[in-house]
Amino acid sequence: MPEPETDAPPEPAEPAGPAPLGVVRAPTGDPGVDALLERLADADHLSADGHSEVYEDVHRGLRETLSALDAGPAPAPVPAPMPSYNHRS
Repeated sequence: MPEPETDAPPEPAEPAGPAPLGVVRAPTGDPGVDALLERLADADHLSADGHSEVYEDVHRGLRETLSALDAGPAPAPVPAPMPSYNHRS
């Protein structure tokens, strides 16, 4: 015997919650870069609409790190001139 039809709409399916992607992040040896890459794991606990904030934050940090490399080391300080001893009497 078939089930009677009802006018009630079907229950909406619950969306699946956030799930880790399982992407392995290998250490680079640079503590700053490694910390930024670990920040990507935060996206594993967010819904998809929260991922862009994490990705933008990591991207900004990586750009700053690369820009610092392009700038090179700070110039060496110029030593003070040696005093002149030509004023002997």
